[in-house]
Amino acid sequence: MSRAPRKRLEELRKLIRRADHDYYILDRPTLSDAEYDLLFDELRRIEGDHTDWITLDSPSQRVGYPIAATFQPVRHAVPLLSLAKCTTREEFDGFEARSRRYLKDFEDQFEYSCEPKFDGLAVELTYEDRVLTVASTRGDGTTGENITANMRTIRSVPLTLADGAPGIMDVRGEVVLGKRAFEDLNRAREEEGAELFANPRNAAAGAVRQLDPKMTAARPLQFFAYGTGRREGVDAVDQAAILAHLRAWGFLIHPAVTSCLGADEVEAFYRHILSEREASDWEMDGVVLKINDIALQQRLGALSRTPRWAIAWKFPPQEAHTQIEDIQVQVGRTGVLTPVAHLRPVRVGGVEVRRATLHNALELQRKDLRIGDTVVIRRAGDVIPEVVRVLPDQRTGGERTFSMPDRCPVCDTPVVRGDDAVAIRCPNLTCPAQVRERLFHFAGRGAMDIEGLGNQLIDQLVTRGLVHDPADLFSLKQDDLLPLDLMAQKRADNLLAALAEAKRRPLARVIAALGIPSVGEHTASVLARQFRTIDALMDADLEQLASAPDVGPIIARSIRTFFDAAATQDMIRRMKSAGVAFPPESGRSGEQPLAGTTFVLTGTLQGVTRQEAKQRIEALGGRVAGSVSLKTNYVVAGDDSGSKVDRARELDITILTQREWEELLDDSL
Repeated sequence: MSRAPRKRLEELRKLIRRADHDYYILDRPTLSDAEYDLLFDELRRIEGDHTDWITLDSPSQRVGYPIAATFQPVRHAVPLLSLAKCTTREEFDGFEARSRRYLKDFEDQFEYSCEPKFDGLAVELTYEDRVLTVASTRGDGTTGENITANMRTIRSVPLTLADGAPGIMDVRGEVVLGKRAFEDLNRAREEEGAELFANPRNAAAGAVRQLDPKMTAARPLQFFAYGTGRREGVDAVDQAAILAHLRAWGFLIHPAVTSCLGADEVEAFYRHILSEREASDWEMDGVVLKINDIALQQRLGALSRTPRWAIAWKFPPQEAHTQIEDIQVQVGRTGVLTPVAHLRPVRVGGVEVRRATLHNALELQRKDLRIGDTVVIRRAGDVIPEVVRVLPDQRTGGERTFSMPDRCPVCDTPVVRGDDAVAIRCPNLTCPAQVRERLFHFAGRGAMDIEGLGNQLIDQLVTRGLVHDPADLFSLKQDDLLPLDLMAQKRADNLLAALAEAKRRPLARVIAALGIPSVGEHTASVLARQFRTIDALMDADLEQLASAPDVGPIIARSIRTFFDAAATQDMIRRMKSAGVAFPPESGRSGEQPLAGTTFVLTGTLQGVTRQEAKQRIEALGGRVAGSVSLKTNYVVAGDDSGSKVDRARELDITILTQREWEELLDDSL
């Protein structure tokens, strides 16, 4: 170490205190989890070598963060300890070896309670006479903040407990916000010009720590229980029994929680949850492993900061540092100009990342991003990564500012700026970039689903002037296709057959494929049921459109503007001439028997595809969601159903077999 250890020690303490303040008090993290862990590990190494330098105010001697002055303090009856961590199998084996040294007479394999580790806000709920009396944050582990009024607004928090629950009990758990809800929240904030949240954890923490409980209630938060503090009068032999009690008393327990025997099974659980990480709607940053036996936990005891009987096996970080090499503007199918950062390639969560969205001009300005900046990027799921924040301390002076263009970078048309200064659009509907994006959307799944019509082929069709809008696709001939790159006779025949098949797509699919701004799959299904023919939809006035379920005046205006355009009317006319059927929607218009009912499909249904099942439900006014929530009415369980059925049982949601589901649909006709 080039710097004196004592000087480096004070520097580390200062950096960690500042990071704690930014993360816990301001809800604006300045370090990634991986960066924070590196600093903390270095601090503990120095203090381990120089134990006489440890002070009571060192970050190593505390669990969390100081309480905010805006909330009343709550002292925890039993301290909420943090967890030791590991990142490799070798480190986990070291945890086991240390545990065995304290339990010299224990020779069997350890049984573990294995649980996903949520990236949320740790909370304690205190119940007296089975009634929720106090809710508090972790705070510094001894004293937290009183957030009772806010926690009462979360529907997965029981206000009273079921019979059999103890008279006094402290329930520990995590408050989380789903990824999809987080994206919806940030999208709404972006439209309002408000500052975007960095991640779901910060959105959840910001909601829970609002002075006005109505702000908390406006966000779809969930509370997952994972343990207890006091539990008077309840004897539990292991952690699994505690979780079973909590589930019986009305708490939400993640369905992936299980017991594992020995390190090999633990590692298999870790790898399974890691493989599910991106698909899950919940942000998870590792797994928590607890020695299951309560008697062994008591013998092992705890250090000042962490229990000896539990550890968090952390996932690889999904944030990383890299440099913005350039900023270019991308034109979408509706003409919106979006700045995109071209990055020095970096691996994030096992994937090489070269680009990241910068959202819009306002966000670019707010973050003060410049070409050449070193930035923190985050990747979640298959969505294009985003730049979380810039690291101004690493600027060299050679960085260049970037301004959004006054003309479209593709067709050179002057751009149009919205009143909110957020949306900048190219108004030229024939702009090649917009044409390409509209065709990508038109041919995609959930729309016309034209097999063989990929992005590279669309690029060629547009570049060579063969296709200018979706209607042109249905006039393509073999002679048009064969001269294209990598286009052989069989591929051309297959594409023409796919285009012929697409002409018979249901009306709802065609409406969704047209790319009407603000009209997705669900709204397209609503419009098809309400108006039944494409002509009736095109002729509907604003009042008729706005009266359709889930439409309203804003979407109605978007639909009317789209169909009023001469280019749209010409495109629909040419699609009809080319043989696109626009088949009338069968069934009744207006209010439907399953209106307001939400279904979730899981497993394999016999004799019907997932898309066909969805269409049957939507034809009767129902909705199909991708995940089980408190808003779900029915879960339809086919063969080999997965965790969604377990989730439905936890939330007491009706589970239907395929036969019961079909009978329900028949009875609704």
